[in-house]
Amino acid sequence: MTMLRTYILALFCMSVFLACSPSAKENLVERGKRLELDTKYSPPPGDINSHYTMGFARTLCSGIFVSGLDEEFAAENIGYFTSPYETRNVVVNREVDAVNKAVHLTMDSGLVRSSKYIGDLGCVPLPVGETEPYFDPPEIRSALPDREKTLWPMGDVVSGGPFPQQINQRLVTDAIDRFFVDGAMTAAVVVTQKGKIIAERYGDGIALDTPLESWSMGKSLSATLLGVLIEQGVYDLDQPAPIPEWQSSGDPRQAIRIKDILRMSSGLRCRAPQDPDADPALGYYDHLYLYTGTIDSFKWAATRPQQWQPNTVGRYRNCDPVLTNYLVRLGVEERGDEYHQFPQQYLFDKIGVRDLIFQTDPYGNILLQGSDLGAARDWARIGNLYLNDGIANGSRIFPEGWSDFISTVAPAWQADGRPIYGAFFWLDGADYDLEPGAVYSMRGAGGQMTVIVPSKQMVVVRLGHYAGAPVWRDVVSSGMELLMEAVPTSY
Repeated sequence: MTMLRTYILALFCMSVFLACSPSAKENLVERGKRLELDTKYSPPPGDINSHYTMGFARTLCSGIFVSGLDEEFAAENIGYFTSPYETRNVVVNREVDAVNKAVHLTMDSGLVRSSKYIGDLGCVPLPVGETEPYFDPPEIRSALPDREKTLWPMGDVVSGGPFPQQINQRLVTDAIDRFFVDGAMTAAVVVTQKGKIIAERYGDGIALDTPLESWSMGKSLSATLLGVLIEQGVYDLDQPAPIPEWQSSGDPRQAIRIKDILRMSSGLRCRAPQDPDADPALGYYDHLYLYTGTIDSFKWAATRPQQWQPNTVGRYRNCDPVLTNYLVRLGVEERGDEYHQFPQQYLFDKIGVRDLIFQTDPYGNILLQGSDLGAARDWARIGNLYLNDGIANGSRIFPEGWSDFISTVAPAWQADGRPIYGAFFWLDGADYDLEPGAVYSMRGAGGQMTVIVPSKQMVVVRLGHYAGAPVWRDVVSSGMELLMEAVPTSY
């Protein structure tokens, strides 16, 4: 339990990007308790080791069949978030079925947890005893042209030309060298300035089209997809979230607005290891159960009771992005569109994304709170869409001002004394003595990041293998400082 507590504390410190001082935590806990509502909580059911093993099976399946990693390498080095390395010792037999593209892990209790590759939707976690998910996996269709014959960013042909004179090439090279220092296990880095790739490097065995573990960068993608629907007139930011489970007369959750969910301030009871008062002794976390429970994750998130009034307390919890994706499904299907096709048709095809894999629960619900894998160039394409405030190839993808909305400090997080979160985007400006939203980012467990710097028209993407996170944390700041120095304020 000591190792697990250490792991939980580290997650908290990483997730809030603050020094984990006792006083800061105590203030957060005290304020939360003072404002807490008198509602009951029941932790997720099931054996914790079984859940962790399910997370391991899903991670291993994705690493092998989506990213193309070696089995032994994947088993040792990726996906510690839903399956901490120290919990993997309960697995006494590991079977990778190359024919059926499935992973089966036998625990010391005799229980077998499995995950199966299902094509364009990556790997799905399977309930105990099941061999297939509860839906028919579709083929995702793309209208994009041949990538090898199409210029970046709609394709992968990068035009030549001199390095921009205003940018210090030596500092850029030094920064990328820093990112790839031994032990950081960096797999891919792409840096763009004014949409042009100015630096790019890949680790051994990784190509420009390799989808890599991206984790919670998917939360920012969730905000993007909902922004697409808002631009299309399906939803409004200020409206109460039309979650079906909240529509009974007198349900207090009817006060939760869509913007409250996007700002991680719905107030739902949805325990997470990043909570300042996280206690693993209270049971398995909802935050993780939404990945590993092999349940209808949308229903689980929608049935959590209130802990705080909405827009009052900010907490980094997966129920909010899961509910965002629930809203996406409801909105897309209500108008008769194909749910799984929606991201490719209305977002990815507009900006050149081909290698971003979003995975689902057994019921086909897209789990973009973090069950996603993407290529570095694709994350750079999304980052540049934000630099352009939703305009791509002359068309508006999400609403005007959406980039400002997601990069503005969420009121509940401000009230908590943590001006570091917007709307499914982290606000990093203070790291550079700037206003919070002057630098904002998509972040994922294990050091995954897409950093957006509007004043320099720069996007920095780094993807890496999870085991390198401790070394990565030691070098990321100095590498980013070099890039910030290398690229002048927009000219």
